[in-house]
Parts: sequence; structure tokens; C-alpha cells
Amino acid sequence: MYLQKMFSCSRLLARPNALQTFRRAASQGKMPLARAHGKSFAHRSELRQAKRIVVKLGSAVVTRGDECGLALGRLASIVEQVAVLQNQGREMMIVTSGAVAFGKQRLRHEILLSQSVRQALHSGQNQLKDMALPVLEARACAAAGQSGLMALYEAMFTQYSTCTAQILVTNLDFHDDQKRRNLNSTLHELLRMNIVPIINTNDAVVPPPEPNSDLQGVISIKDNDSLAARLAVEMRADLLIALSDVEGLYDSPPGSDDAKLLDTFYPGDQHSITYGTKSRVGIGGMEAKVKAALWALQGGTSVVIANGTHPKVTGHVITDIVEGKKVGTFFSEVKPAGPTVEQQTEMARSAGRTLASLEPEQRSDIICAFADLLTERKDEILSANKKDMEHAASIGRLSPALLKRLALSSSKLNSLSIGLRQIAVSSQDSVGRVLRRTRVANNLELEQITVPIGVLLVIFESRPDCLPQVSALAIASGNALLLKGGKEAANTNRILHELAQEALSIHGVKDAIQLVSTREEVEDLCRLEKMIDLIIPRGSSQLVRDIQRAAKGIPVLGHSEGICHVYVDHEASIDKAINIIRDSKCDYPAACNAMETLLVHRDLLRTPLFDQIIDMLRTEHVKIHAGPKFASYLTFSPSEVKSLRTEYGDLECCIEVVDSTQEAVDHIHKYGSSHTDVIVTENEETAEQFLQQLDSACVFWNASSRFADGFRFGLGAEVGISTARIHARGPVGLEGLLTTKWVLRGEGQTAADFSEQGSMTYLHENLPVAQLLPGRRTSS
Repeated sequence: MYLQKMFSCSRLLARPNALQTFRRAASQGKMPLARAHGKSFAHRSELRQAKRIVVKLGSAVVTRGDECGLALGRLASIVEQVAVLQNQGREMMIVTSGAVAFGKQRLRHEILLSQSVRQALHSGQNQLKDMALPVLEARACAAAGQSGLMALYEAMFTQYSTCTAQILVTNLDFHDDQKRRNLNSTLHELLRMNIVPIINTNDAVVPPPEPNSDLQGVISIKDNDSLAARLAVEMRADLLIALSDVEGLYDSPPGSDDAKLLDTFYPGDQHSITYGTKSRVGIGGMEAKVKAALWALQGGTSVVIANGTHPKVTGHVITDIVEGKKVGTFFSEVKPAGPTVEQQTEMARSAGRTLASLEPEQRSDIICAFADLLTERKDEILSANKKDMEHAASIGRLSPALLKRLALSSSKLNSLSIGLRQIAVSSQDSVGRVLRRTRVANNLELEQITVPIGVLLVIFESRPDCLPQVSALAIASGNALLLKGGKEAANTNRILHELAQEALSIHGVKDAIQLVSTREEVEDLCRLEKMIDLIIPRGSSQLVRDIQRAAKGIPVLGHSEGICHVYVDHEASIDKAINIIRDSKCDYPAACNAMETLLVHRDLLRTPLFDQIIDMLRTEHVKIHAGPKFASYLTFSPSEVKSLRTEYGDLECCIEVVDSTQEAVDHIHKYGSSHTDVIVTENEETAEQFLQQLDSACVFWNASSRFADGFRFGLGAEVGISTARIHARGPVGLEGLLTTKWVLRGEGQTAADFSEQGSMTYLHENLPVAQLLPGRRTSS
């Protein structure tokens, strides 16, 4: 086995151009390039650039819960992640614990075995249960376990064709200049040969740590935290990942009721945290980790402290950190000027509760003031929008459809203002409306009342007009709102958000709407399940799908695709069919309610109606894709469709032939997205069959699919269109942003009063529904 490992390492080193291959890939942008050391990364997103990485594995990560033996599953997962990053061209180093635990397991086994033999010789029977194990000295355990620990690492890394090398160090190796230079030279040579150094303190000979023994400007090697920090700075590492058994750094001891995980920690914030108890194993603690991390940060190495024991995240914690995801606590020297997204969410929730407690007229005043500001300050808005348009055009990354969505105009702002005033009117009886009243028993009344959902996160791209709409709906429904817009509309979103907050200030709830302008990744926002109650994505189907995958514990309201169908029955009116198809496809091809597939009854083929439909589509420059059945009727057909489940979002559509209305319904159920589907026919019985059997969110008869819109439905505006089966479906306006709560009013009754021995009986009498009096109005 040993020879096999040696051969694996020598074969790796003997590759003729291995290093040249890595450097060539790096120069082509496929791998991270080495950067000038001296300054740590300011933001998490920059961690993707990390070239040289030190991974510190704490004792709690490497050892089992009984502190005797190694956690092989966790270790294998960590080895895999390190190997993946190494094979990307990064330079990986591991500072590991575990020798003592491995040796303890080994020595205990040997002691039990020897005691068993002795007792068997003396008593003739095995009395293992009566054996008392002696206390094992840590240095002896380290001496016995180090070789086995290294052999295990070698065996695991060999599976990924990665060679490792063992280095044992003590504090003296860093204090002696010659030894430090030798260590530095050895490590650089190993990294040059694409070998992963595995470093540990030589616990077999190391003396106990002396308190307060740090030299001025130099950290003393007391534990593997300080070793990893010292090594990272000596080797000019870009990133130090310290894995332990806690999620990161908290503002108070983990487990306490008010403890909050700190996403980012800045030097000078030590006064804002208190330290809990030390780890169950090892000689370090969180205070030692923070001290080591700050020392490494000062030396130019970025640091992340994270949990390496959590079963759900262990398999990707290291790679997630390197990808810039919000894992653990990131140490940064650059403190942002504004609040963090967590602070913004808390501010929004607090102000949102005040907003919900306002009178309906006050919320209406805010929305009307916002509507006025859209027209009064339109020059500022259009100027900001012009900057965004010019920047988008210069980059050239946005399609014509997205550029159209990005653009604002005076007429669009006027339409937005009108829509906001409609919302203001409809908001009068939204929050606090009594939906149901029941007299449970004498002097015991139950009410079901509408209340806000809480904190909404709306993520939108290339649609600055979305911001005033969803802001007005949030205000009307008493919800706090967190907005994350696309960077292509940054200037427009900024001025619109300022106007929204200016309107909110009328009644002192400015913070109820927050615009996330930091470098927060959408996936990170979707992990704030304890702070956000509902996510509403507004954008491409890919954006919606990405958010639905990323949002683990937060409900997502929306649709991933808008594959809308128009079915033309053989009894359809020619004029109606032509107009409906033209409007559904050509009015706004990028909209989610635009027609993507045209279903035509077989009897219409080779008729004047069908010819006129084709001529109209050609005149409108619509590219036609033939479905399989339609293509079979043609000698020379348009390009055959690759998939019948395609959302084109442009002047393109698929045409397919069906034999009956039932086949059209079955086709839509199979290939549609349950968004909006239309039938064009003069036969009322056929239309009713279509309307009743189809289970899409919107089903129309002789009307364009473009009517699937909150404004056209009279909702004032919409936050999106939902194809979900619960909560809200179709265009979601004000009502879709409300939930309910139950309010019970009694006079001291208890549940025991209604038992068999009790004196009271249930009435369950429904009472007339009436609005709550202003003094009884409630919030969520």
C-alpha cells in the first residue's frame, strides 16, 4: 500500500508539463491567478479570486463525538472539497488536529487488549466490563496517532490523484529565523509541485502553552488556530478557512435566546460580542479563534470561521466559502457605509409593524404622495433612467426585449401614477377587515381578520417600473418590503426608492421599504428564512427557477415559465382569431402572458382562416416553428420545434395541430405552465368545456392572453403572476399580500368549562361580518 502511494505521488510529479498546464489555464482565466499580497479581500464576492488557501480543521471537526477516533465521513467530505479546489489550480494547505484523538483510540484498544490477556491468564475468564482505563497522556496519544492520521489523509487524497506531505512544527520553528526560512522554503517547494501540505503541531514534544507569551507583533503558537494564522501570514495566503463546531461568530454565546450570527466581523467590534464556553475538544476557544483571525487579517489574509460539523453543509462548506456564499463569519477590514442587509430587514420589519397599525386613510395618503412624486420629479427619474440605458447600451449585454423593459418614459410614469392612485382607493378596507365572525359561546366571540404577511423580498431585473408598483402594494397591505433590483437599473431604482421613502416619511415609516444595494448575492438573500416571510421574483423564468431552488425555508410566489397557448377552434370567428393572436403574440412578446404556442383545429388547415393567420404572423415578422403533427401535414415546413415546452419571449411561436378541444386541453396540460390559456370559438358549449377542464391560473374565451395582468384586472397593479395552487393564483394584487389571524374575545372562560363536567356549551353561531372599529384595529 505504501509503495502504491509513493508511486501515485511520483507519477503526479513526473507529468512532463503539469505546472505549465496549470499556469496556462490560469492565464486563460480558467483558474484563479495569484494576486499581490498585502491587503485582504474587502467583500465575500472577492473570495473567488483566492489562489492560496489554508484550511484549518479543528479538533471538533476531525474527531468523533466520543473524542476517541476520527469522524471519517466528515473528513472524507473535506478531503474531496480540498482536492476539487486543488485541481482548479489553487494552492491548498491543511492545518489539522486529530492526532491525539486517533492515538487515544489506538492506545485504548491496545490497553484493553493487554488487560484482557492478563485477566484471562489470571482468572481464566474475560472481565472487560470491570476494567478501568487509565488516563492517557496527550503527548503519548499524539505520538501514537500522528502516523495513522497521516496515512489516512494519504489514502483519501490518493483517490483524487492528489499527493500530500506531512509537516510537524512547534513554536520554536517560527521563532528561529533559520528554521522559519527552511519551513517557508519547504512549503513553497511542495506547493510548486502541486502537493497539499498537511501541517500539525508536534504535540508529542510541544510544551504546554504559556499565557500571554505573544511577542510584540507576532502571534505565539498555542494551538492550531494560532498555527494556522501564523502559517497563512508567513505563506502570504489569500484566505484562511477555520472550521469548528459552531456556525461562526455570534454577538452573544451561541444557544442563548438573543444570539445572532455575525455575517461579517470588523476589527474594533470586539466590544460588541461576548464569548461562550470552549469547544468540547481541543485547547482553543472562540476567543482564541477571533484573536488568530484578526492577527491573520492584519497580515493581509482574509479569514472565514465556519461550521465544519453540520451534516447538511459539511459536504460543500469549503467550496461555498470560496464561491463567496454567506457561510460562517467573514472577517473584513472594510466596513460598509450603510447598514447590512440583516439590519435593513430588521429596520423594515419594525417600521412595517407601525405601517400596518396606521389608519387606512394614512396608508392611502402615503401612496397618493408617492404617485404625485412620480410626476412632479419625472425629470430626475428620466435622467437617472437615461444613464442606465446608456450604460446598458455601451456594454451590449441586454437583449432588445430587456432594454425595452428597462426604459421609462413620461407616459409610463403617468400610467404608473394612475395605477398607484387606484391602489390607494382599494386599500381603504384591506388590513383589519373581518372575514368571519362566530359566537363560539355566550360572551365568547371569534373573528378572522386580514393582516399583512410580514416582510416581503421582491427580486426584479430590468424592470424599474416594478419598484413603484410593488412598493404601493406593500404600503397598502401594511407589509414591510425589501427590494433587490438588477444592477442594470441601479440609478433608476435609487431615485425611485428615495421617492418611496420620502412618501413614507409623511407618517414616520420611512424604513418600511428598503433597497438592497450591497453586494448581496440573491442566493444569500434567500437564506434569510428567519427574517423574510415571502419572496416574489419578477424577471426571467431562469431567475424564478434559481430563486425557487435557493429558497429553502421561505415560500416563493411566482411562476417559472409563461408558456401561454391560444387554441383556435374550427368554429372560430376569423376577425376575432386574427386580432387575438396578433395581440397575444405581438403586443409585447417579452411579457410572461404573451402567446408562445398556437394550437389550430385540424379542420382549419388549408382554409382561408388559416392562411390569413399565417400571413398576419409573417407580416408581423413572427418566426414560426412547426410542431411535430403540423410538420407532418407540410411538404416544406418551417423549422421543426425542438421542444413543445418553450418560452420564446420574442417574435417567435410554435404552431401545432390538434383534432379536438379535448386534445387541445390535454396538450396544454402536458406542455403548458398553468399560466394563461385562451380558446377562440363561437360555440358556447365548446368554450365552457375548455374553461372548466383547463386548470391554468387564467383561462379566457375570445380574449387576448395579454389581459392576464393586475392592472387590466382592476387590481391597480400586481406583484407578479402566480401559478401556485395555494395562497394566491393568477395576477397577485393587494389581496394576495394579506393573510389572516384569529382573534378570540371572552370574559375569563376556560376550555374546562366546556367539558362534560363543565357548565357551558358551544353555540358556534355565525354572526354578521362588520368592519373593526378603529380602536380595535390590529396588526400582524
